[in-house]
Amino acid sequence: MSTLDEEDRREYYRIDDRIALEISPLSAADAAGTDVLQDASPLFNLLSELHLSEFESQHLLRQLSDSDRTLGNFLKAQNKRIDLLSQVVAQTVLGHIGEPQPVVLSEGGVEFSHDQAMAPGSRVAVKMALMPQALGLLLRAKVTHCDARADGRYEIGTEFDSLSDAQRQLLARYILQKQQAERRKEREQNDQPAA
Repeated sequence: MSTLDEEDRREYYRIDDRIALEISPLSAADAAGTDVLQDASPLFNLLSELHLSEFESQHLLRQLSDSDRTLGNFLKAQNKRIDLLSQVVAQTVLGHIGEPQPVVLSEGGVEFSHDQAMAPGSRVAVKMALMPQALGLLLRAKVTHCDARADGRYEIGTEFDSLSDAQRQLLARYILQKQQAERRKEREQNDQPAA
């Protein structure tokens, strides 16, 4: 039985978002594996690797900045340049994945609308391009539910499986940044005088 606190906490980590999303079935070997999935698109793999390596080096950059400010500032500027390049790559990748669509995203999974039914329990690859951070993730997931909608499409819920620590933290950081941006927008709207 869930308590109100658990419901609030679960809801806190979920966001309504629009992301480029591609879903494909996993082979039995890929579903059982724990290695990071690789995509057929070298650009998408490059985008994923850029963010994973940036995430893994953040603590080193902080340590360097503490001991040598000049070098730390230079490396931050280089990091900014790499971020801009990753956004260019992401724009190219978006054309291959498709237009952003509405989803409910959490650290635990993603819920989306799809034109084909998927059997609960089936294993899928979830390929996501999260903007504006230009974050590309290819994750394993298990279909938790598939409900028919009145418009002929299906509401599908998935639960992520075998995420690396870096992938989980990148996803958590993205969700937190989106929540902060939404709160900031709400505050600005509430602070504006009525016309």
